[in-house]
Amino acid sequence: MIRLLVIDDSALMRKLLGQIFSAEGDFEIEFAHDGEEALEIISQFRPNVVTLDIHMPRMDGLTCLDRIMLEHPCPVVMVSSLTEEGADETLAALEIGAVDFIAKPGGAISLGIEELTPRLIEKVRMAAAVKIRRSRRLAERVRLTAAPPQQRHSTRVRDNSLANLNRGSGRPGLVLIGTSTGGPPALDTVLAHLPANFHWPVVVAQHMPGSFTGPLARRLNTICPLEVVEVTGQTRLQPGNVYIAKGDADIIISSRAGSLVAMAAPIDPNSRWHPSVDRMVRSAMKHLPAADLIGVLMTGMGNDGAAAMADLEAAGGRTIAESEETAVVWGMPGELVRLNGASAIRRVDEIGPWLAGLVC
Repeated sequence: MIRLLVIDDSALMRKLLGQIFSAEGDFEIEFAHDGEEALEIISQFRPNVVTLDIHMPRMDGLTCLDRIMLEHPCPVVMVSSLTEEGADETLAALEIGAVDFIAKPGGAISLGIEELTPRLIEKVRMAAAVKIRRSRRLAERVRLTAAPPQQRHSTRVRDNSLANLNRGSGRPGLVLIGTSTGGPPALDTVLAHLPANFHWPVVVAQHMPGSFTGPLARRLNTICPLEVVEVTGQTRLQPGNVYIAKGDADIIISSRAGSLVAMAAPIDPNSRWHPSVDRMVRSAMKHLPAADLIGVLMTGMGNDGAAAMADLEAAGGRTIAESEETAVVWGMPGELVRLNGASAIRRVDEIGPWLAGLVC
């Protein structure tokens, strides 16, 4: 049995979530109406996974999450609104240690929850299987951030298979990053290590709702030496800039008047995850030689991006998969490794220096 603790101040939401997971047959469920009650229950119940509302009386969700991570670390899935404020709070929760999030439906919750039920069950089951390693990841990020630059980059690893990349040549190239569950903190770590003189544009497809990707870009822009923006329309790709694909859409790479551009595109119904990493990579391969592309596949549920990046590597491009050691969910990068499509496998804290060593 999977022990699930539902923390929500809404009696209706507790009832609906209880019905959803009771119907699965293998969940033992407890409920708390606020953070203080949750902390009392959690020490005795010892849940395998928690769903946690952000807005609650007495103790809000972020404060409760912080206490859980310190006192009783376990996988937490945040339940948030689709508003910009909800996005900012959810991103903060992911930084503190939440594994994933699910957005509350708008309008009548009792109607909207039916559409979300399959994804909600999938996310909670996935989270329950996660071994909490985020505290170690946060400790590494604190250490790397606090260390002087020469110490931070002393762990840079060069692969013999990548030594022929023409570093600093000024020729056009593109870095393509795909990620999903656990992605925002991983992006923090990677992008913070890219120097201001990084020669290539970086395009990121992070599986996330459309109301979350703008706040994600703004948050990353505060910690990254490069300029980070969300792609909302046709955008020319400039060296030393990071482009976050808009959620609830796909992103494609194209060429206009001799320049590379990124564009938000209607979702491909044949793809399950959006923005689609596979579609981003395959569109880039139409406009640049494989040797001028670097694909990075990081933590995430499913297999989006693995097939396209394996094809990129086979065509002469360079790819890197985040290691199982640091990935919250080793689904997407693990599939790339299974397909023998990874030029290198690296811990999340090594990926940024690795990219800097190739491109700068």
